[in-house]
Amino acid sequence: MKNKLNRLNAIRLIIANERIGSQDELLKRLYAQGFDLTQATLSRDLKQLKVAKTTAVDGSYVYILPSNPLYKRITKGKAVREQQVRNGFVSISFSANIAVIKTRPGYAGGVAYDIDEHELPSVLATVAGDDTILLVIKEGCSHEEVLAHLSPIIPGMEM
Repeated sequence: MKNKLNRLNAIRLIIANERIGSQDELLKRLYAQGFDLTQATLSRDLKQLKVAKTTAVDGSYVYILPSNPLYKRITKGKAVREQQVRNGFVSISFSANIAVIKTRPGYAGGVAYDIDEHELPSVLATVAGDDTILLVIKEGCSHEEVLAHLSPIIPGMEM
């Protein structure tokens, strides 16, 4: 049992600290740390840990832990054409120290994840729904600063 607990902790740490998009990638990371397991065992471990997969803004997939706010994001089935769209950004609006980012349906979680990953100096927090992100801006930061920090992260966002 100790080996399993160590393995589960290793999986948590890898997913929390790296951008892992497939079980094969995760297996390789675990092998590198001395864990010898099959894909079936890894699949059961991921289920036990309640790990989920979400779409990042670049269209790739990434594993997230249940403690991640994106974990609760519910997506609806999308048409093939919509799935091929890599950039979900639609618009951004400001009100005092809050920004509202609109995305295509199902993209808000991935965009918020990318924002959080960059730990922007002008952003306190993000809260994502299906097609809307609430962005809390740090006191004293201008809207122009926020746009300057976000534009490299969100393709299609212009200053």
